[in-house]
Order: sequence, then C-alpha cells, then structure tokens
Amino acid sequence: MFISEITNADAIPSLAKTLRFAGQRQNLIAHNIANISTPDFRPVDVSTDGFRKVLGDAIDRRRARHDGVRGELDWRETRELRRGRDGEMRLAPQPAGRNILFHDKNDRDLERQIQDLVENSAVHRMAADLLKSRFDLLRTAISERV
Repeated sequence: MFISEITNADAIPSLAKTLRFAGQRQNLIAHNIANISTPDFRPVDVSTDGFRKVLGDAIDRRRARHDGVRGELDWRETRELRRGRDGEMRLAPQPAGRNILFHDKNDRDLERQIQDLVENSAVHRMAADLLKSRFDLLRTAISERV
C-alpha cells in the first residue's frame, strides 16, 4: 500500500503515461518510415493533442477527487487511446491522410515523418529524464542521505 501511494503521487503517473505514449508512438512513426515506398501504404498516427487532453482531464479529476496530487490517474478511453487487458494504455492509430496520393497510391511524406520522429523523441527524452529525477529524489529520501 505504501509503495503505491508513493508511485501515484506528484507527477510520476503523468510522466509514466507520457513515456508510454511516446514510446508506442515512436513505433508507429518507425513503421511509417519503414513502409515509405510500399505501394498502397497509408501512414497511421495518433493525435498528440488528443493525448494531452485525456491526460489533462485525468489530472483534473485526480485533483478534484483526492484534494491534491495523490492517487491513481483514471484516464478515459478515446477512439485512439484504448485500455489493454493489463489496464495500460494502448494506441489505436488512424490513417494520417495528410498528403496527396502518389501514382502507386501511397500517401508518403518523409519530411513530415522525420519531423514527427524528432518531436516525439524529444517528448520521450523529456519524460524519461523527469521521471528519472523523481525516482532519484525518492531514492535519496528513502536512503536518508542529503
């Protein structure tokens, strides 16, 4: 009970969700890049704005329910964000469809995919660094060292 209270406090749950989202999205973008020359291929993606809204709503509900910054982040499913059997977030990507079709019926835009890759990598790195700093603070507090 005590460990779950520590790991569900402060920004840890939201950073963990952001890290999971960015990691899964990185796989989607890599899949899109790997299939850039495949005929009839349509890139897929999920909305980062949609994720931010779901996460923001979950944080607001936690604040209202637990009077502050403690407690589980109860996020709600959307068309693109699903709850897996283990309760963890799973992405349900939709066709991106942001480009004109080429003669091979492919909807490719390598520059956009690389931009998404770089932006997503930055979000992943930021969430990982912040989560590590939170766990370092906990480790320091538990070891009772300054």
